[in-house]
This record gives sequence, structure tokens and C-alpha cells, in this order.
Amino acid sequence: MSQANHSIPLGDKLWRWLVISLPYWWLAIFFLAPFAIVFKISFADPVVAQPPFSNFFDFSPGAESWLLATLDNYRFITEDNLYWISYFKSLKIATISTVLCLLLGYPMAYGIAKCQPGTRNILLMLVILPFWTSFLLRVYAWIVMLGKTGAINSLLLKMGLITTPIEMLYTDGAVYLGIVYTYIPFMVLPLYSVLEKMDTNLQDAAADLGARRWQVFFNIILPLSMPGVIAGSMLVFIPALGEFVIPSLLGGIDSLMIGRTLYDEFFINRDWPLASAVATVLLFIIVVPIMLLQSSQKERS
Repeated sequence: MSQANHSIPLGDKLWRWLVISLPYWWLAIFFLAPFAIVFKISFADPVVAQPPFSNFFDFSPGAESWLLATLDNYRFITEDNLYWISYFKSLKIATISTVLCLLLGYPMAYGIAKCQPGTRNILLMLVILPFWTSFLLRVYAWIVMLGKTGAINSLLLKMGLITTPIEMLYTDGAVYLGIVYTYIPFMVLPLYSVLEKMDTNLQDAAADLGARRWQVFFNIILPLSMPGVIAGSMLVFIPALGEFVIPSLLGGIDSLMIGRTLYDEFFINRDWPLASAVATVLLFIIVVPIMLLQSSQKERS
């Protein structure tokens, strides 16, 4: 084995090292470096200046300490209920939206995987088709449809199902609808990739042995499709947790999610240190469950 490694030319070794290191450089530049900057700002004090936060180090003559860091921002988060309400509401909306996407996306992915190749390609194109239009345009379309004079209320009034328009816009239900509509392709595509490669002989063998359809699903199909369920749930839950545009446009001012709170602290209150602390806590809320999930999967394997 060592002789084979020594026989590899130096240029090939460098090329392999470069290819393997590219993802790590990408994470370092576009994730770790911005997070380090935000994390540093979270220990600063807000000041009326540009940038609107105090220096982290002070090496000037006569300074009492060269390190100027404070935990007041994190202490303020624990004392003010506004931030905890925002965190819990974001977790609630993201969790419910993820469950709704899973309940709707799993049958869609399973149905697409069972279709003929020609029909399958058409259905996959329909799933991906919303990405061809602007995200804001799609959200504004729901504003028009959910309004009191929108298409949905007009249709219900013409059918005689209601006598007065229903208040659908600027509610939590509109936020759920917007998030599910926007992120359901992120649930369908990972599920489809797993279900399409699944060995159907296992299902046929279980049916031949007398298993009913629901037993085949819960004992064979669902366990084998768990990688797609986990991947799709992560792809929906993580962006939904920090969503800002959909709650702002469809939920109104009462939709107090953490994305809106971050925007207000950064651009309205101009309190960058406090906003950075809020963002850091949000990042740990997202990263810690992912790390625990990965460690549990490694132990099972």
C-alpha cells in the first residue's frame, strides 16, 4: 500500500489535495469567516458611529485593558421576553411548516417515483417550475390571492360558500401557506431521489409473505426512505427558521419571527452588537441539533 502511495506523482497528490480541500475553503470563507465577524461584534457595545459598534481591542497608551468585550448583549437577550417569544414562534412555525411539507411532499415524491419515465420527467419539471420565477413575485401573488377582494374570496363568494370575505391575509395561516408553497420542492426532491432508487423487490417479497400495504409502508418503505426524510426536513426547517420575507409580507407586523427581529435590530435600531448576539444564538439553535443528529446516525451505522 505504501509503495502504491509513493508511486503517485507529486502533481496528482497536489491535485487531489486541492479538490478535497475546496469544500473546506468554501466553508471557511463563506461560513466561518462571516460567523467569526458576527461573533466578535456580539461582544461589542453599540455606539453612534460608523461602524455602529465599539472596537474589540484597545492598544492605545493608558488603556485599562487591551480586550474590550462585554456579555451585556447576551444578558439582555435572556432578560427581554421579546427575543424568546421570537425564537419560540420561529421554532413553532418552522416545525409545523416542515411537518406540513413532509405530509404533502412524501405522497408527491412517492407518486412521481412510481410513474413512467416520461410522466416522471414532466412531474419533476412541474415541481421545479416555481424556481423559474422570482421569489418575491410568487409571494406577492399570494398577497393578491389571499386578500379580501382576492381570487380565493371572490370564488367562495360566487359559489355561495361564504357571505362575507374571510380574513386570510396577515395571519399565521398565510405564513404557513407561503412557507409550505415556497419550500415544498426542497422536500420533494430529496425524497424522490431516495424513493426512485429503492428496490421494489423488497416490497413484493413482503406482500408475498402476507404483509398488508400499510405494513409494507411502515416496515420497509419508510425506514429505507429516512435519509430523504431527514435531508428534506433539514432543507425546509433551517431556512424556514430564519425566514424574513414571507412573515413580513404575508404575516404582517404581528408575525414576530426571529428574522424580523434581526432586521429591526440591524437596520431600525442600529444595534449591531445586540443583533449579532441574537444571530449567534440562532446559529447555535440550528447547528447543535444537526450535530446531535449526525452523531446519532454515526452510532447507528
